[in-house]
Amino acid sequence: MSLSGKKILIAVSGGIAAYKIHFLIRDFIRKGAEVQVIMTPDAEHFVTKLSLSTLSRNPVYTEFYNDHGTWNSHVDMALWADLMLVAPCTANTLAKMVHGMCDSLLIATYMSAKCPVYIAPAMDLDMYAHPSTKKNIELAESFGHTVIPAEHGELASGLIGQGRMAEPETISKAVENFFTAEKKDGLQGKIVLITAGPTYEAIDPVRFIGNHSSGKMGFALAEEAASRGAHVIVVSGPTSQKTENKNIEVHPVTSAREMLSKVFEFYDKADIAIASAAVADYAPREAASEKIKKNDDHLTIELVKNPDILKTMGEKKSRQFLVGFALETQHEEENAKGKLEKKNLDMIVLNSLRDQGAGFKGDTNKIKIFTRTEKKEFGLKPKDEVAADILDFIEAQIVK
Repeated sequence: MSLSGKKILIAVSGGIAAYKIHFLIRDFIRKGAEVQVIMTPDAEHFVTKLSLSTLSRNPVYTEFYNDHGTWNSHVDMALWADLMLVAPCTANTLAKMVHGMCDSLLIATYMSAKCPVYIAPAMDLDMYAHPSTKKNIELAESFGHTVIPAEHGELASGLIGQGRMAEPETISKAVENFFTAEKKDGLQGKIVLITAGPTYEAIDPVRFIGNHSSGKMGFALAEEAASRGAHVIVVSGPTSQKTENKNIEVHPVTSAREMLSKVFEFYDKADIAIASAAVADYAPREAASEKIKKNDDHLTIELVKNPDILKTMGEKKSRQFLVGFALETQHEEENAKGKLEKKNLDMIVLNSLRDQGAGFKGDTNKIKIFTRTEKKEFGLKPKDEVAADILDFIEAQIVK
């Protein structure tokens, strides 16, 4: 799990965006983190201790002393945390943080924290745009804190503008990126070649033979490899997937023959090659130059076998670490191991359409990884986490 063993202290102040914290806590817990929540007394107008305690699996504190007169140590909580997240952070809480106005358990804990501090502001648009808020954000950043900018959208006042707290997914990604940034340099200087998406084999100018591949897995692998320092070359069939990452170059193709040609423009210089594309096995012998009209009850199209891109990569492999994918519906492991041997792969990633949530189009996948001597199984995960698992495994293999 991507946040396994990490200790995250969430500090909730009194804004209506506090309701989003429930989703954030669940996400952190699902990814393996330990979560402790503290609140300002005003935050209890928007969320309850009971709901946050249930989700975090820890008591939630708002005061220095509990009902039995025992001290809730802000020092212990501050030193426990690997990261402190203030969300939502109101204008009032932000001002107190940067000016040292220590009048609550939240501020006392913040002032004792030795860990990185992340701040997710949330307030009405005029407050967010006010010079004092801008100055306080600058001060927070000058302290070394990370501010996750408020977003544009509908606000509790009914106005529309910037001030809406970043969505839980955005905050979670920022936190996850912090914990993974230091360790993600294992592919520094490497060139990674990835095939992605489907191929379309033309029947006529309008119709084609294709499959349901979305390209999501291939592009998730590209983003993950780039985050680890690699220069990534993606040869992609038709897909809606895009990237803004300057370390990823994308070369669009349509057919299997086009993909084969483009792959071997870059294959010789690749250190790692990952063939995640779903290449059509067959193509029409001839594509009609004009749209085929619907005249008869039956239409016969003669198909011929496409070039086997992965097999050709295996045959021409020199120093590349070559990874293939197998999407199976029966005899899954047997077929994957056979493909590993026949195509001279170093590693193969198996997913089965029998597993709910795995395969084409979706945002999740469930995989098994095989080498000639190893097997490793993973649970159902978002594809970006699956990509991290695959790259972790590759890195472990290439440093052996």
